Amino acid sequence: MTGTGPTARVPVAALRADARRNISAILDAALASLGRNPDVNMAEIARNADVGRVTLYAHFPSKADLVDAVVAHAIARADEALDAIDLDADPPLVAVARLTASSWQILSQHRQLMIAGQRHLGAARMRSHHDKAMDRVRHLITRGQKGGHVRTDLPRDWLVATYYALLHAAVDEVSDGRLKPKAAGEIVAATIIAALAQPSA
Repeated sequence: MTGTGPTARVPVAALRADARRNISAILDAALASLGRNPDVNMAEIARNADVGRVTLYAHFPSKADLVDAVVAHAIARADEALDAIDLDADPPLVAVARLTASSWQILSQHRQLMIAGQRHLGAARMRSHHDKAMDRVRHLITRGQKGGHVRTDLPRDWLVATYYALLHAAVDEVSDGRLKPKAAGEIVAATIIAALAQPSA
């Protein structure tokens, strides 16, 4: 957990069993609730978690604290799924395309949560939540640059930032109805590959 409330500073494993159950129930309920409506209020989340509002606020003093913890919870689950994908056997740009397709599927499922995160946490905090995922991207870009497949005329950190920005731009486009969800994965992958590929001589 990465929030700023009192409970967030205590390792979950060190809490009493009932507190751990309550936190788990709250995070699961908040993930589902925010996934349906980024503007859901704390009272509804407490009802969905089957806990009292006092219990909810004892663990998460503000909605920002709760959203922060839920985003971390969702990204940890996503990282587990992405860690299971063997990308080192593929050529770098093929691996980037595979990673993008898998990342988009996960991100698309959590579009409303990402919107809530942007509203309550801000861009800098949301970007920090994705640091581990971006390390995975940085590794592929570095491998691609060493092999001559990924462009070296632009800073590596900028290419990583471009990858992140394009994925999240697709979330905005889908949410605003300008891009169809079924087409978004292929479109964003093609755009990212075009942005990263070594320019023709």
